[in-house]
Amino acid sequence: MKTLLIGKLHSYMLQHHTDLLIALQEEHRLSHYLSTKVDSVSGLIEQLQTEERPGYVIEALCLEELTRDLRPSRFSWLREVLEAEFPDAYRRFGRSGILTYELINLIGACEPIFEIFQFGEDTEDSNQLRNAITGMIAEYLENQEGA
Repeated sequence: MKTLLIGKLHSYMLQHHTDLLIALQEEHRLSHYLSTKVDSVSGLIEQLQTEERPGYVIEALCLEELTRDLRPSRFSWLREVLEAEFPDAYRRFGRSGILTYELINLIGACEPIFEIFQFGEDTEDSNQLRNAITGMIAEYLENQEGA
């Protein structure tokens, strides 16, 4: 079960937290991170197995717990904003193979805004946050074109 959960967590991070995944890989800490996270739900796994819950239920409940502190994803949220508000740049980055790289750069550029608005499940739908981020993306893209 732990091996399965490590794979599921890795897949989740690949899709929603590519920035964190890359950072952990660069620091040679990805395996340790994944193992430690999955070890943190050992008690839940045992409890659910004792309750004779089906494997797919155990997997779903554990994955929910494993990803709780990773939601919402700045990477996914920013990707959606970029695609919706700046579709030409989004497509250009995608065609060039640099979308992930640019999203990671944008996360860094937008970090102060995410902090000010305390980005989380309670604030991810804030129009003020979206407007501030959209403005920062526009500035980022302008600076990029001028370079």
